[in-house]
Amino acid sequence: MATDPAELINRAQAWLAEDPDPETRDELSKLIEAEDNDELAARFAGTLQFGTAGLRGELGAGPMRMNRSVVIRAAAGLAAYLKAQGDGSGLVVIGYDARHKSADFARDTAAVMVGAGLRAAVLPHPLPTPVLAFAIRHLGAVAGVEVTASHNPPRDNGYKVYLGDGSQIVPPADGEIAAEIAAVRSLADVPRPETGWETLDETVLGAYLARTDAVLTPGSPRDTKVVYTPMHGVGRDTLVAAFDRAGFPAPTVVAEQAEPDPDFPTVVFPNPEEPGAMDLAFATARDLGASGVDIVIANDPDADRCAVAVPAPGTPDGWRMLRGDEVGALLAAHLVSKRASGTFATTIVSSQLMSRIAAAASLPYEETLTGFKWLARVDGLRYAFEEALGYCVDPEGVRDKDGITAALLITELAAELKQSGRTLTDQLDDLALEFGLHATDQLSVRVEDLSLIADAMRRLRAQQPTALAGLSVTRADDLNRGTETLPPTDGLRYYLSGSPEAGIEAARVVVRPSGTEPKLKCYLEVVVPVTSAEALPEARTKAATTLASIKRDLSEAAGI
Repeated sequence: MATDPAELINRAQAWLAEDPDPETRDELSKLIEAEDNDELAARFAGTLQFGTAGLRGELGAGPMRMNRSVVIRAAAGLAAYLKAQGDGSGLVVIGYDARHKSADFARDTAAVMVGAGLRAAVLPHPLPTPVLAFAIRHLGAVAGVEVTASHNPPRDNGYKVYLGDGSQIVPPADGEIAAEIAAVRSLADVPRPETGWETLDETVLGAYLARTDAVLTPGSPRDTKVVYTPMHGVGRDTLVAAFDRAGFPAPTVVAEQAEPDPDFPTVVFPNPEEPGAMDLAFATARDLGASGVDIVIANDPDADRCAVAVPAPGTPDGWRMLRGDEVGALLAAHLVSKRASGTFATTIVSSQLMSRIAAAASLPYEETLTGFKWLARVDGLRYAFEEALGYCVDPEGVRDKDGITAALLITELAAELKQSGRTLTDQLDDLALEFGLHATDQLSVRVEDLSLIADAMRRLRAQQPTALAGLSVTRADDLNRGTETLPPTDGLRYYLSGSPEAGIEAARVVVRPSGTEPKLKCYLEVVVPVTSAEALPEARTKAATTLASIKRDLSEAAGI
């Protein structure tokens, strides 16, 4: 880390000399002129690290920010890796969202690929990430790049890399690409022609939309009234087109959030899970109350996630957001009812309810590390979900989470239930009666200082909790060591005993640093046996009380 003021200025001036972007050049020039050493030290403390999430960070000048210089180096590293793998003349498909600088980063990537001797094709305009994941397989590409920061704050952007199977990179590919990036000495060594790549037309989007129909059952009910928000992202046109092709009524789009806007002006964080993000969608649904809205659906800004809310009479909003675990279980049960075959998979931080659904249907089941980069690689995959609102319902078409096809499938389920006078809430009750109430919650702590996360993990490793919420810790796994079925990852997993007196069958806690945001995340699950529909309210109260106690005790143990 450079702390000497003269060294900082020298490094900044060297970076400035080859920065191709007038905006970041101006930004860095002003920092140098102002001798803002604290800010320069933050920008030049190292380099933005390329890993299994690719790159993601705040926009700005310098190697610790997302900018054209960093992206050009990343693209050059990817091109060198592909050539080393024998794919030096293959096709790389590039997609991008509507965030600040996304189009520039996509164009730079295409130029670098062509300059390195590969072929490059850029999607015609900002489109959902699953369209890019589809296009890789559809076009027979050797790799794909999606420029997006998903649901991160407005000042962030990112760079997600897929290989030719259409799934995101995992080790060792990430480390090998990172090594090639580090080997780029100067941007002057990276050829970037002005032309030579292809800008795709709407044909690939049409092929994706044609594929979306495959997730639905021909002749199934389609009478569902939906309120939809794309959260200022790129999902609207694709989702509305998919609904139209499928024969669903056109969803009512939340007007204030309908257009792509990189500043996300109506939300603090453009993530349907964040408090307040769904307020406008709920208000739109309330305004349409007389016409009987069945469900509210939201995509995150790059439309690879899908959030669902159901009517909740008597609550302040009148609507309740379903947890990702709940939607995951609903879709799993729906696919079982369609006699789906193949492996059902989820992650170690998601609810264990799907394991019971799969077992009852005699279907293979698998758990992976967090992220679709792992889920997409499960052998014989038929369906995958993760609690963070990600669902893969058509792995042959898109080997990644897909908020468009997930929206179609949950809407079909809502229509089928509606035809028989039932709702998604009723279906969740049925699952609780059959498999036990699996109640989940999350303790998520956002930090400015990343060392606080490392300190919390060290504290938990040094002094393992022996009980949480009065439930004994019967087994503790330090996931850093890996397991028989999982590679090493920075995480801790606790299995808790049940309590017949408290009516608790079992509980589980997983603690891990977020891979994409400055957060420590703790995933909690409590299982409560349910003997009758009349017992459900009491079971939910027990679960909520126990989850709150686990949260409190875990927070104290971790020092957060």
